[in-house]
Amino acid sequence: MYDPAGRQYPNLAFLWPAFAAAAASEMAGLVAKQFADLAVGTDRSTAHEPSWATPHTIALELKTVRLRDFSIEATGSPTLLCAPLALHSAAIADFAPGHSLIATMRQGGLRRLFVADWRSARADMRSLGIDDYLADLNVLVDAIGGVVDLVGLCQGGWMALVYAARFPAKVRKLVLAGAPVDITAAPSALSELADASPLPVFHELVRLGDGNLLGKRVLKFWSVESVAAEDVRHVLQTEEPIGSAAFARLEALFRGWYNYTVDLPGAFFLEVVDKLYKRNELAGGRFVALGQRIDLATVKTPVFMLAARDDELVAPPQLFAVERLVGTDALHLRKMIVPSRHVGLFMGKRILEDVWPTIVRWLMPLPMINPTRVPSADKDVSSPQERMLPRARRNPSIRNADARFDPYQR
Repeated sequence: MYDPAGRQYPNLAFLWPAFAAAAASEMAGLVAKQFADLAVGTDRSTAHEPSWATPHTIALELKTVRLRDFSIEATGSPTLLCAPLALHSAAIADFAPGHSLIATMRQGGLRRLFVADWRSARADMRSLGIDDYLADLNVLVDAIGGVVDLVGLCQGGWMALVYAARFPAKVRKLVLAGAPVDITAAPSALSELADASPLPVFHELVRLGDGNLLGKRVLKFWSVESVAAEDVRHVLQTEEPIGSAAFARLEALFRGWYNYTVDLPGAFFLEVVDKLYKRNELAGGRFVALGQRIDLATVKTPVFMLAARDDELVAPPQLFAVERLVGTDALHLRKMIVPSRHVGLFMGKRILEDVWPTIVRWLMPLPMINPTRVPSADKDVSSPQERMLPRARRNPSIRNADARFDPYQR
């Protein structure tokens, strides 16, 4: 759920007082329906499923998810990218040449790379909840070797964190990018919407979708039709000038990606709203997954956190709260905040070129060192972080929130 212009939503600002009044009324359901109809309306337009920029195969298909295989080699340590299960397609990770996180990760040296591409909910999926998706994520992990590096994007980030806590032996390293974890740590447009809207509103949205949350309806809150080309250019961080053929192709791809929406099972959607956003159960230690209470302090795996300074949906403190919640040793915690909006973390050309290679290097297994071999005096034996410093200092606007591990420190 994303507004490329980064605006507050006038429809929501108008509706919030009514939502609050409805929450205290016996007529909450009826009022919620009336305002949901007004704000969301109907939309019979069609949009085509976005294509993926990088050739790949489908390694496994389940009712809820496709396992997309972008591997270059058949052996080695696997990396599984957990895409967002939200309003838009998982193709956000492989949007276009020059704007592909998948391509960046492969070029950085990851040889076995997979994506969990969550499928749009059908009518018979309306009762699926968080546990169903975590169970299928576990099937994917087992299918590619049983132990993975897990990369969670946005809503896929909190799912990845829950998975790492539920199955700690199966996650070697964990990357969380733009992921909401502690909703009370700081406000965002999305968390304020969830807080201000009573649950009957969300239940009514699900009822209007016959048990599912229909992406087309929700997209009305974030209409892209009035977004200027300059906003799209800013999100994609492209140097292509507006009016050029190259930019026109990128803009068309972006609008096509944005207008194609994914439907969510009603049960899953309502659980996320209630447990994650309203009750803040994950940060509060009350979240239960697959029959077990999730204690984030049991997560000992190395964690890298990437936040966008200008994120409209996930305030950086909502993610960086992970640092105090997990049990990972401080030496194995990395966090970085970059000048970007939310989607720019995954599509932005500058972030993909300047930031994600650092994360990929962090993910790479350490090479075996022969202790009997003494390096020659003219060989560069500096650490990867030290070798990156000259380039990093040319990017002072990109910084790590923890300077102890900051290759971009000022």
